[in-house]
Amino acid sequence: MATATAAAELRADVHSIEPIPERDKDSTGPQQMWIWAGANIAPINWALGALGIVLKLGLWETIAVIVVGNLIGCAIFAAFTVMGHKTGVNQMVLCRSAFGRRGAYLPSALMFVMTLGWIGVNTYFPVKIAVAILGQFGIGDTWLTNLLVVTVVMVLQVLIGLYGFYAIRTFEKYTVPITAAIMVLMSFLAWTRPGVVNWGLTSSLPPGAHLAMLSLLMTAIGVGWGISWVTWASDYSRFVPRTESSASVFWYSYVGMFVPTVWLAILGATVASVTLDTDPAKMVSAVFGGLTSLLVLLMVLHGPIATNILNVYSAALAALSMGVRLSRTAMALIAGVVGYLVTIYFVFQPSFAKAFDNWMISLLLWMSPWAGVVLADFFVKRHGRIDVAELYREPERSAYGDVNWAGIVAFVAGLIAGWTVEDGLVPALQGPISTRLLGGADLSWLVGIVVAGGVYLLASRQAVAATVPEPAGRARG
Repeated sequence: MATATAAAELRADVHSIEPIPERDKDSTGPQQMWIWAGANIAPINWALGALGIVLKLGLWETIAVIVVGNLIGCAIFAAFTVMGHKTGVNQMVLCRSAFGRRGAYLPSALMFVMTLGWIGVNTYFPVKIAVAILGQFGIGDTWLTNLLVVTVVMVLQVLIGLYGFYAIRTFEKYTVPITAAIMVLMSFLAWTRPGVVNWGLTSSLPPGAHLAMLSLLMTAIGVGWGISWVTWASDYSRFVPRTESSASVFWYSYVGMFVPTVWLAILGATVASVTLDTDPAKMVSAVFGGLTSLLVLLMVLHGPIATNILNVYSAALAALSMGVRLSRTAMALIAGVVGYLVTIYFVFQPSFAKAFDNWMISLLLWMSPWAGVVLADFFVKRHGRIDVAELYREPERSAYGDVNWAGIVAFVAGLIAGWTVEDGLVPALQGPISTRLLGGADLSWLVGIVVAGGVYLLASRQAVAATVPEPAGRARG
């Protein structure tokens, strides 16, 4: 029995972007929780909290933005996991119902390119921490050390991503409890040692700039963090059988995303309240040393692997969803190579905090209106009922059309509207309404979703909806 169970857990994933047959759906709500928890027990989330301190906000208000923002952002993310569970289809193919059979190639291409960047971003922070810890044992912070750590981590995560969903699920299931225990130890050391946390740190910003930075943080790492995961959501929930309730999938995914994200972001904010920096070497040396550093190193190396195995897998699915004629294996290898180069770029950037903030803001500029269109289409227009076969039919014959211009126009409208109330750290990301009327406040995530969703519903009111009774929406091979 044990051998059969192990074989089922570690079998190769032969699926591509076709609907997952019911016979192959053996994931559960708790397993979805482990997947998303593993992806977020990563040192990148230290930077989420530390960013608030670097932007000159107070500690407690940074914590408040992290908690409140993720309460909202993780709910938006979890709603997308329901889509995959109901249909058995990956996220980028699902958005064909809103954008059309080939109209969805645009967001698929954006998602593919974005994921390549995420592979680099997620690997940067752990690499820098690992090098800092190795420095405590006499190994210097050199080009060679950085490249060796990046190479080892990248090879491991690409191999697991190549093997597919079942290996990802098993990896997260058995590593999350161990890394969570290390996370508890890290938090205990940080929050109990004198001088490690400046609990009384307050903002020195004037009122206008203060409000602007609060809204910027809310967009970048509060609500924005949950939104930044929505393009992956259904890629994994599609393996949960229809016998499991959608409510179960929603809440397990929500908890798996919310708890580690908020926990580690708060840890990052508290440590940064003294170091006043996102520099991983400073954060490690401020709290950890000796044997503790070795345990932290284990979590640090786990972090990018647990996150990027999802990125490698989903990047390949995104490429296939836009009609690329290569295998999932080939696309995963390409994703790994490009992600390796992006990691090297970030490792040698002078200011990761600024690069990371601009990265997040630029992503949310297009992801928010995309999410608004897809949410409006799935939950409002179609009431959660999708004819799965039509998603794969030839563009000329699909009931969802070749290019759904209502979706494209709504996406562009949301993109423009979101930009007008955006306030990034570079001129190109500073919209006129935010700059001139809102004092630099950033509401891009909210405006992007609402405008895109509203325009889509108005523009598609006269269109014939390709909806079917609930039973017909079941995934079929």
